[in-house]
Amino acid sequence: MGPSQHPTPHSSMAIIGAQWGDEGKGKIVDYLAAKCDYVVRFQGGNNAGHTIVIEGKKIVLHLIPSGILHPRCVSVIGHGVVFDPQAFVEELNDTESAIGQSLGRFQDRLRISSNCPVITSYNKLLDTLRESQGPIKIGTTGKGIGPAYEDKISRKGIKLKDLLDRDILKEKLKQNLVEKIPLFEHLYGVSYPAVSDEVERLYGLGKILRPFLSDAFSLIDEALKNGKRVLFEGAQGILLDIDYGSYPFVTSSNTSIGGIYTGAISPGRPVEEVLGIAKAYTTRVGEGPFPTELTCAMGDLIQQKGHEFGATTGRRRRCGWLDLPLLKYTVKASNLTSLALTKLDVLSGMDTLKICHGHEYRGKTLTCSTPEIDLNKAKPLYKDCRPFRDTFEGDTLSDELKSYIATIEDFVGIPVGIIGFGPGRDQIRFMRDYL
Repeated sequence: MGPSQHPTPHSSMAIIGAQWGDEGKGKIVDYLAAKCDYVVRFQGGNNAGHTIVIEGKKIVLHLIPSGILHPRCVSVIGHGVVFDPQAFVEELNDTESAIGQSLGRFQDRLRISSNCPVITSYNKLLDTLRESQGPIKIGTTGKGIGPAYEDKISRKGIKLKDLLDRDILKEKLKQNLVEKIPLFEHLYGVSYPAVSDEVERLYGLGKILRPFLSDAFSLIDEALKNGKRVLFEGAQGILLDIDYGSYPFVTSSNTSIGGIYTGAISPGRPVEEVLGIAKAYTTRVGEGPFPTELTCAMGDLIQQKGHEFGATTGRRRRCGWLDLPLLKYTVKASNLTSLALTKLDVLSGMDTLKICHGHEYRGKTLTCSTPEIDLNKAKPLYKDCRPFRDTFEGDTLSDELKSYIATIEDFVGIPVGIIGFGPGRDQIRFMRDYL
């Protein structure tokens, strides 16, 4: 399958996780960013982590778009991102230290929407308390993401532009804290930072952030109007979407394509190509249903061979066989146009290889399972696949691997355009052109 057999590449594209996150989006974004004028992050916060390996050096990005590693590319953080200023400053310093100044000054090619909601100390404290003492364990990262989105929706949120005016910041923080005080003092019985201390902390960070702040919406809109190549970088995955995911065990933002239109641009600027990233198997961090989870030696083998630990928290990822009914759902939920299939090297060489082709649920067999059903009661139906033993050293794929890929394509109805077989920049292969 050669690139010439596929449509002409588009100028706007989204990369979205097609499972429960951790699919290997960072490396794909990094590779394609080399062709782009802009890379835009549109949702989530520093609860995400994109790991990229460059010349043997591992770089983990949480807030900064992966385009930052390419000097011709402008990285943009859209207004749909909840923003932790302290975490950003630390990440900026770490990234500059890791790659030096050879790529030019970050200040010249990194833009942040001044309309981003701010994650305050109160948000982080509340997140930690709920996760440790609340009745339901969601498995959050404790970064304050959910409470920051709550403040935004309840119209009490702090925006980045507020950090530039001490008086405005003080008044908004006082209003923001009114309903949280009873929670801290009476429900949880903990102390919390004084408003004056939080004002000074955030105001000081605002001085550092000022050169990066901009009208990101107009910047992206103008770029698309002028035919610039724009790549939208998603965090987490569709099955963690607040509306489309396995609620309540989800994140607090729209991780699907819908998040682009609420967090970066208007629907009047449609995204032409939507690439979903999926592992060749399935993983999940934290709590929640997982129909194909392997709680046996095979699950441990996949976890160890795939080095399945969360990039943000270091938590062990739960592992299982590829779930096609859920993958088919995510294709529909985000109108995916093609897939990138990553970590094929982890399955290569295994004596047993299975794939889930249906869910048995209340006497029916489902081939497209939405989270509206109780996924805890969905029994996976497996078919055996012929194991493959590819080393990926040449250009040829084994018949067994081709068959595995074809099984996925036929089931979900879209092509696999990229395969990945390792963490390095050079360990991906394109079956079609992008951008």
